[in-house]
Amino acid sequence: MAVASPPACSGPSLPESVEDRGRLGLDHPAGCWPSVARLKSYEAAGFRYLQMRIPARELLSDQILLSTHATMLRESIGLTGLRLIVHAPDGVLAGCRESDAEIDRALEYAALAGAELLVYHGAHIRLADAHVHARLADERHSLRRIAGRAGGFGVRLAIENLAPAYPGCEHVSHHPQAVAELVRRLDSEHAGMCLDIGHAHIAAGYAVCGLIELVAPLLDRVIVFELHDNFGARPGAPRAGGIEPMRLDLHLAPGAGSVPWAELAPLLACHPAPLVLEINPSQRPAPATLAIVMREVLGLGAQTGARSAQR
Repeated sequence: MAVASPPACSGPSLPESVEDRGRLGLDHPAGCWPSVARLKSYEAAGFRYLQMRIPARELLSDQILLSTHATMLRESIGLTGLRLIVHAPDGVLAGCRESDAEIDRALEYAALAGAELLVYHGAHIRLADAHVHARLADERHSLRRIAGRAGGFGVRLAIENLAPAYPGCEHVSHHPQAVAELVRRLDSEHAGMCLDIGHAHIAAGYAVCGLIELVAPLLDRVIVFELHDNFGARPGAPRAGGIEPMRLDLHLAPGAGSVPWAELAPLLACHPAPLVLEINPSQRPAPATLAIVMREVLGLGAQTGARSAQR
């Protein structure tokens, strides 16, 4: 099958400040509070976005804990020039009263912390579920209301495509096209797609198509990218001894797996959305090194990171 050329610099309009301040971001390891010194090291390396995860769903059930945690995060980040992206806890699926309330409180947390985006795992429903269509409809109904609420908080909802950690159970969210369609049907300026390139690489392997062929048609829905590497849908692919065998979703640094970064570079470099690196801490180089690698891979230039590395 012939693969069409990627569209030229397509993507949704973003706030001017997003494009002015640089696009590289870094996911902070879950379970670790970001010290100001660590945040400053990210900033010095050339990163402009920080992604933080709400550490537990239990935090969303207590207003005092939620407010205190979010406010302290805002104060720490306020000592830097970093912009914040918040990631909702795993396992929260809109469409029922309890989860809808948790997403509402996650939006409140994001707003209190000063985040621009809240990343959410949408359509995470087993394809074999007897009620898959009804559950997807319930999720869409809830997300329409939630997207409106996000706008009131000044936060945008970014719905992420997922991938299996190991070969096995298939979910709707493992298909990037399905997540993009969910975003399209919400038809809200306050919601967009978080296109996870590592997850899409695995999906392309299962679909027996090229990664560019899979993701290029989705770009006009994307408001943030998450970047990491793996070996696609090949659990038995040769890998170094320090990399877990059989696992698909490895979250390696770019270049350590088989994601075709050279082909992706023109597509990513001209899109306005932030580029957030999500690297497993055990496989993660120093921030300055990681920033230099990504700027070279994407053709963004490595001056900022290089200066920092030389200090």
